[in-house]
Amino acid sequence: MPSSARVGRFTWRGATIVLESTGAGERTFVLVHGIGMGRSVFSDLAQHLRPRGRVVTIDLPGYGEAPEPPRTLTVERSADVVAAYLRDARHSDVTLIGHSMGAQIAVEVEARHPALVRRLVLAGPTVDPRARTARAQLARLLRDIAVERPVVWARGAREYLRAGPHLRAKMRAMLAHRIEHTLPRVAVPVLVLRGADDLVAPRDWCEAVVALLPDGVLAEIADHGHETMIRDSSLVADLIVGFARQG
Repeated sequence: MPSSARVGRFTWRGATIVLESTGAGERTFVLVHGIGMGRSVFSDLAQHLRPRGRVVTIDLPGYGEAPEPPRTLTVERSADVVAAYLRDARHSDVTLIGHSMGAQIAVEVEARHPALVRRLVLAGPTVDPRARTARAQLARLLRDIAVERPVVWARGAREYLRAGPHLRAKMRAMLAHRIEHTLPRVAVPVLVLRGADDLVAPRDWCEAVVALLPDGVLAEIADHGHETMIRDSSLVADLIVGFARQG
């Protein structure tokens, strides 16, 4: 964590998120992690984004250092908590970036709470309807990370352990959400990102995501898989910043 980083908590209706903020400027990048993860997996990406504006990374309720809520949150309720924070913080020029399950939450934030964000980035968005079971998702993920570097294994394993005994319920909540039903309601520009080797979010599924969006575009990062935002993320940062500068 950079020496200038600020860590705080925000609680809304009994659910708490932990926030780490670094950098400054008129542009704000808010990063939302996937299932079993936490804000720490964005350390590399945050360092690349930091010179370009304020960066806020989030531990969703029950992940990372955020306490477990009384009940496992649906994707929609998680989005409501993030939206409540954004409304309270009043950040300027917000690019909301969601990775994997975080993409589902980002989409719901915009659709349920319009005008809080300027644009969305959906990285490796889930859930591909053809793999809407826990077994299918796990099989794809294990195949994907089998070829990843040790840093991805280390960060991922630590965060999955911290996600606690409620991970199965959290997986059910993720699988119950139908992102394809919400995508047509997104009114802001959207960049869909995927690693070219991503097995969790295949290219044809990401193309379907873009087709459902009123204003969406797809970009791929060569030689990366589903965890493209966790390691070697300079290319991801460049794509996000370039997208944010377009308007």
